[in-house]
Amino acid sequence: MTDTSGPVSANAADRRAVEHLLGRPLSQTWPTGALAPGSRVRVVRDPDWDGPWQVEFTGTIDAMGAPEPAQHARALTGELLYWVTFDAPQYDCDGCGPYRKARIGGRYLRAEP
Repeated sequence: MTDTSGPVSANAADRRAVEHLLGRPLSQTWPTGALAPGSRVRVVRDPDWDGPWQVEFTGTIDAMGAPEPAQHARALTGELLYWVTFDAPQYDCDGCGPYRKARIGGRYLRAEP
């Protein structure tokens, strides 16, 4: 089979891959008050443990999928998970990577000027 649809953007390919893994489409409805797509952010380390990333770094809120509520036992009330594209590939606290994009909890994001 030949693909004649032309090149697919990295973001579209990323979205398809993530949706396949999740078994559902990513929301495109942006929550009121959430950081806007294209916002510059600094990803910070947690003061209470050695993570979630090896170092602090900058990136951009990605429009691949809208922020969604964090749904795990340690999530903060109302915490959103954002897709962030990194300025440079990064390694997580376990040494895995390098990653160019990840879904990151809002508590680890600081708006950059």
